[in-house]
Amino acid sequence: MGYNNPTPVQQQAIPLIIEGKDMIACAQTGTGKTAAYLLPLIDRISHANYPYTSTLILVPTRELAKQIDEQVEGLGYFAPVSSIAIYGGNKGDEWEQQKRALTSGADIIIATPGRLMSHMAMGYVRLDQLEYLVLDEADKMMDMGFMDDILKIVRQLPVKRQTLLFSATMPRKIRDLSKQILQNPSEINLAISKPAEGIDQRLYLTYDNQKLPLLEHLLNDLEVHSMIVFTSRKSNVNQIVRSIQKMGFEAAGIQSDLEQDEREKVLQSFKNRQLRIIVATDILSRGIDIDSLSHVINFDMPQDAEDYVHRVGRTARAASTGMAITFVNENDMYRVRKVEQLIERELPKLPLPEALGEGPAFDPTRRFDNKHGSKNGRGGQGGGNRNNSRSGKPARSGGRPPHKAGDPKPAAKTATHTPSDRLPRTEGQAAGENPNRNRNRNKNRNRKPSGEAKPQGTPPLPQSNN
Repeated sequence: MGYNNPTPVQQQAIPLIIEGKDMIACAQTGTGKTAAYLLPLIDRISHANYPYTSTLILVPTRELAKQIDEQVEGLGYFAPVSSIAIYGGNKGDEWEQQKRALTSGADIIIATPGRLMSHMAMGYVRLDQLEYLVLDEADKMMDMGFMDDILKIVRQLPVKRQTLLFSATMPRKIRDLSKQILQNPSEINLAISKPAEGIDQRLYLTYDNQKLPLLEHLLNDLEVHSMIVFTSRKSNVNQIVRSIQKMGFEAAGIQSDLEQDEREKVLQSFKNRQLRIIVATDILSRGIDIDSLSHVINFDMPQDAEDYVHRVGRTARAASTGMAITFVNENDMYRVRKVEQLIERELPKLPLPEALGEGPAFDPTRRFDNKHGSKNGRGGQGGGNRNNSRSGKPARSGGRPPHKAGDPKPAAKTATHTPSDRLPRTEGQAAGENPNRNRNRNKNRNRKPSGEAKPQGTPPLPQSNN
C-alpha cells in the first residue's frame, strides 16, 4: 500500500498498542493516524483468532466509517480479519447485512454512534467480550453531540479492554471523556492543531457579493487538479455548485441531506479524477483521505479555529504540497485572529484582483466594538455603519463598497450579506452554543419536522454578475 517508513504518530503509537496500553493520541490531520491503530490491531486479531467481535471503532461520519472499512480490507488483505461499516442513511437490505454482521461477530466493527445505538436497542448486539475500543476523530464526535451516545455504548462494554482515543485537537471535553473511559493512558502529542508545512495558506478579504467572481478568477488562474470548496451552510452547497457549473466547470456537491449512495457516487468520482471540483460541508473536513488534493477553498470562514485546521488539512497530506484559500467577509475577521493564534502564525491577506474592486479593510477588532460583544456591520443592514460612525470610522467599512456614478445599482443589502451570527446550525456544531438561535431554530423545526427548515429571512447566496 506504499508504506515504507512509519510516520511520527505511527512510530510512537504502534509500540504502545502492541504493549496493550490505553492511549490518547493527538496529531494533526493527514499524519497516518488510521494506520497507526489498524496495523497493530489487525496483527493482534489475525494471531488471536477470536471467535467473537473483538474490536469496535467509533467514528463521527459515514464517509469515515466506509473509508476505514476499506483500509482494513487493504491493510489486512492477507490476514484472516473481517470488518463491516455500520452507518445510517442506507437501504433496508443493508440494515439486514449490518444485523447479520453484528450477530455473527465480524472481527472489526466500524460504526457511527447513532446507528450503532439503533442496533443495540434491538437487543441482538453482543459486545460483552470486546477486546479493543477505538475512538477516531473524537473531538469531531464531541462537536456533533455524540458524548451521551458514546458513554451509553461504553457502559455496555467490558471494563477490561484496551481503549485508544485519537483526536486532532485536545479541548477540555476530550480530556474529560478520556478520564471516564481510559485507564492510566499513555499520551502522544504531535503538532497539535497546526496545518501541515506543505500547505500554502492564503486569505482574501471580500464582501459577500465578490466571492463568486473571485472564485471564478481563481479557477481560471490556478492550475487546479482537484479542489474541495467548503461552506458552513448546507443550504449553500447546491447554489455554489450551480454557480460553478455556469462558469463552465464540472462540479458536484456533498452534504448530509444527500442520499448515502449519491454521496458515495460523488466522492468516488472525485477520487477517480472523473470530477475535479466538489462543494461540501464539514462532513468532508475530517479523516477523508483523498490523494493529491491540490486546492481547498473556504468559501466562508469556518465557525471554529479547529475547523479551519481540519478543512485546510485535506490538502498537503502525507508530506505532499497544496494550497488553501479562505474568503473572509467583514463580519468574520475576528475569526482570523483566533485561527492565527491557534496555528501560531500570521496568514497572508492578499489583495483582490483589480477587476473585482476593493474588499473590506482588515479589522479583527470589529467583533467586540461594543460592551455586549455583538458584531458591527451585520450584513450591511445599518448596525455596523451606526457603530462605526460613533467611533469616528468611515461608513464604508460597515458593509459594501461606495456606489459610483455609472456603476450598476448595487443589489439589495439583504441579498449580498449573510450575518454570520444568524447562520443556521452547521453540521457538526454542538447544541446549546447560542440559546436565542436555538429557540428560533426550534420554531422552524415545528413548522417543518422533516428535514432542516430554512430560517426566516435568510438571504440567498450572492450570485456572480458574469
